Amino acid sequence: MLLFIKNFSRWGKVKLTELWNSNSGDWHWLSEKPMPIAGINRKLWRGAVPSLSFYTLLSLSAVISTFGLLANSAATIIGAMIIAPLMGPIIAIAYSMVAANQRLLKRSSFTLIKGVLLTVLISIAITKLVGIRTFGSEIMGRTSPTLLDLGVALAAGAAGGFAFTRRSIANALPGVAISVALVPPLSVVGIGVGMGSNSVALGSGLLFLANLAGIIFSGSLVFLAHDYGSFEKARHGLVISVFSLIILALPLGFSLQTFLIEEKTRRHVEYLVYRRTITFSNSDIKRIKVRRDGERLLVDMEIAVPFDSLSENLVRLVRDFLLENLKKPLTLNVKVIPTQQYTAN
Repeated sequence: MLLFIKNFSRWGKVKLTELWNSNSGDWHWLSEKPMPIAGINRKLWRGAVPSLSFYTLLSLSAVISTFGLLANSAATIIGAMIIAPLMGPIIAIAYSMVAANQRLLKRSSFTLIKGVLLTVLISIAITKLVGIRTFGSEIMGRTSPTLLDLGVALAAGAAGGFAFTRRSIANALPGVAISVALVPPLSVVGIGVGMGSNSVALGSGLLFLANLAGIIFSGSLVFLAHDYGSFEKARHGLVISVFSLIILALPLGFSLQTFLIEEKTRRHVEYLVYRRTITFSNSDIKRIKVRRDGERLLVDMEIAVPFDSLSENLVRLVRDFLLENLKKPLTLNVKVIPTQQYTAN
């Protein structure tokens, strides 16, 4: 057995070497050396400077993001992510922690704070001006962050840090910006403030903080791995980053637990409604959403049925059936979309 493992390991090493030596050149960046310290210092300093270009792009990104969120348009929001320049100062903060560059840390932090305030204020102004008072799915989807969002931020921070260390893969930065989505959560904060909804503003604010902390922490580890600094220099900043992640992980973990419970309950409700009830088994169920209010479950259903085929008494019977099977207090809200079918022979 040991001989087989050794032979297989040797064969695998030979094949990987052949693959590496025979690549077409499209993967040359894998063997590319990191940028020198002087080069990355200049690059990150330019990205952290609060220039006219920075404020122009950020303002346009905030405008596009806010209109996209209010219009519930995912494509428009992605456009705002691509041009948002916030990734520059955030990655600069991660680098300055590792390199103990106090000037860069102050400059990038100051730029980030002004950028955050500018984005939120623009979103508040647009929300007040437009006058829309409803929250679409694109807005609500950014008000309940979980540990999954923190995982995305950690991966995006590592990708962003790595991209900044390589001259040849700077084109990957727009993809990183899209994956972590820094501006839309800030726009949702402004929309929440503009509409007077504290829960929306706080939820999206938590998402932005999770993105920020995740990017800075994983980005700093990438720079540390590339020897742009030492652990001694980075120790203080890493301790603060880890502490911030732990604090943020508490509400994010609770939110993830709630999400998993709601998703499990939703699947159970769907099974019971489709397979175990006669009332809704042949109905066109458009949507089933389950929420928790303390110990009580709130089940919202949207169904399309022929006119007068559903009554309040039937809904009550379904509610009682779900209560019996789920063993939890439950409120069932059914929204009926009446349909009428005509047949001509």
